[in-house]
Amino acid sequence: MSKKVRIILALVVVAALFGYRQWQARHPAPAAATAAAPNKAASKPRHAVAEEAPVTRTRGSLKFHPCTLTSAQAAGNVEAQCTTLAVPENPAAPNGRKIDLKIAWLDSKNDAAADLEPVFFIAGGPGQSATEVASLVEVALAETRKQRDVFLIDQRGTGGSHPLACLGPDGKPLALPEEDVTDAAKVVADYAARCAAALKPTTDTRFYTTHEAIGDLDAVRAALDAPRVDLVGVSYGTRVAQQYAKRYPQHVRALVIDGVAPNDLVVGGEFATTFEDAIKLQAAQCRQDAACTKRFPTDTHEQLRNVLARLREAPVEVDYRHPGTGEIAHGKVTADTVVGLAFAFSYAPQTASLLPLVLDEASHGRYEPLMSLAQLANRQLGGQMNRLMQWSVICAEDAGRYKPSEATASTLLGPEVAQMFFAACPAWASGTAPADFTAPLTGNVPVLLLSGELDPVTPPRYAERVLAHLPNGKHVIAPGQGHSVMALGCVPKLIGQFFDKGDAKSLDASCVQDLNRVPAFTSFNGWEP
Repeated sequence: MSKKVRIILALVVVAALFGYRQWQARHPAPAAATAAAPNKAASKPRHAVAEEAPVTRTRGSLKFHPCTLTSAQAAGNVEAQCTTLAVPENPAAPNGRKIDLKIAWLDSKNDAAADLEPVFFIAGGPGQSATEVASLVEVALAETRKQRDVFLIDQRGTGGSHPLACLGPDGKPLALPEEDVTDAAKVVADYAARCAAALKPTTDTRFYTTHEAIGDLDAVRAALDAPRVDLVGVSYGTRVAQQYAKRYPQHVRALVIDGVAPNDLVVGGEFATTFEDAIKLQAAQCRQDAACTKRFPTDTHEQLRNVLARLREAPVEVDYRHPGTGEIAHGKVTADTVVGLAFAFSYAPQTASLLPLVLDEASHGRYEPLMSLAQLANRQLGGQMNRLMQWSVICAEDAGRYKPSEATASTLLGPEVAQMFFAACPAWASGTAPADFTAPLTGNVPVLLLSGELDPVTPPRYAERVLAHLPNGKHVIAPGQGHSVMALGCVPKLIGQFFDKGDAKSLDASCVQDLNRVPAFTSFNGWEP
């Protein structure tokens, strides 16, 4: 696959990671969760000749069995209870093909939890598996679990819920072409056509949208015999949560939505402008710090433009230390390499703090650190997103509403990322969104809206648009933070308090002001004290 296609596809996946891309570095799994499986094994007698029968637990009509939740991207394992629920692939054909939804139960230590509304966690993406980020959810909802049970339901097409996979007749993944190409969008469209043909015998991709997903959530609610639920959605998951609350208001007690996407937002259509705004905010933050201003007299936004301009004229061959092997590797740094890295780094202040230093090094002709970090970012993206399920969602719900804007031509990302985001849609069998899909969530449901001040994809102004229709809502902005803040500082406690009271308006959220802004690195040893 050509370098350009690889970089742009990586950008698209980064942009779609509505939640959790940076959590691995910020929030290691709790020691108890990491050690749970080994301790159980070690406690068994050496002379045991047979495994003990797993203890089955029942909730509603569902029977759960012990399971360990993990993934290649997770920081640790989580012990849970798991089951599946069969639902029709096409809700209009209940006797047709069935698919299994994977459900994981993170139970509370509260004996009265069964009498309280359970909490459903909805992952981001579109295309992320809820059960594969269990170790991260365990951090964010630690306070909530003291009182309430938490359920992770893999959205159809992801994780353990009939995941969509692009496989050839031999059962191996179909690969993108290796030869160099100039039309990246055509490469993606051709690949999507091959994937669609491969999936056709076993899957109807028209039924893997948000509309079907909220029906699945309600089927799980009914199977658990829960009259009402609380919902936690992150990024794209905020769309799912809002759509569920619109369709089933009688079954929703309260919502937490983190990294808010309004219902009328064209996912992927505004990344160029939201990223531009985030970089300018990061540059302004540097200007407010004397050490940063002295070390980097050219602000981040301008420096990024300068580096991109030089690389567009002449990409640079570089020897760098590969982050996976530690060995010296050879590669080419292009403008796409740099903008992809900048976009990935902007998701969290911990990584954004490296950007001024890396760009300053590049401006002096030292591209080795930049290339190593770009390779590291690409490695972390693998396996985090089901791209095919993502196509089913965005092609049905967003592509038809996307209108190119001349304003993006002068941005750092330009119009190409949005064009690539929807490049698969002409070849993909997609459904349609309901007529009222873009209408805002309204009503008196209590809603806690969370935003990061520097979020490059769901900025605080999106949450303000949603809040305008929710008289019982409260918007909390975490200063100096990026995308997804539900696990930061005191926010887990705020979420727990909110669910306990069911009242957002009276919630004292002043503690978020104690979150520390992350200064820019002035050297590779860190920032000045």
